[in-house]
Amino acid sequence: MTSSDPTLESWLRPLKDLLDTMDAAIAELYAERGVRGVRTRFSMALIRLHHRGPIPIKELAAQLDVTHSAMSQTVTEMRKEGLVETAPGADARTREVVLTEKGRALVPFLEAEWRATEAAFAELDAALPYPMTRVISDVAAALHERPFLDRIRAHLAGTGGG
Repeated sequence: MTSSDPTLESWLRPLKDLLDTMDAAIAELYAERGVRGVRTRFSMALIRLHHRGPIPIKELAAQLDVTHSAMSQTVTEMRKEGLVETAPGADARTREVVLTEKGRALVPFLEAEWRATEAAFAELDAALPYPMTRVISDVAAALHERPFLDRIRAHLAGTGGG
């Protein structure tokens, strides 16, 4: 009996690989500039804390559109690197996140990198025959017309899987 592993084929894998490649380039830039202990996923949180902090973990998670659990893990990692501290919030159930001096000192570079990354993406987007921003917009419009969950359910029903 032969069985094909469906995880070996993926429409989304090339997109994930592309995003990973771009993220790795940013991480390489950090290393070139001597920025240690900062993961690329920290930058948005650090910049947001600079502009709006101190912020409770739950609110920071909502602002960055990630789960509370993911943000809590990120804050723990940033705290280990000396970038942030946490303190009791307005009530006993909340913890507020605050930049340390080390975190504050990194923000000008992180903001400059953010703007440079956005400019590099815009340049790349303009160089393509069919811009990624248009692809993203077209996919969003198609999903608005027929949600992805509906599409998955239809294909699942067609395979006898449910």
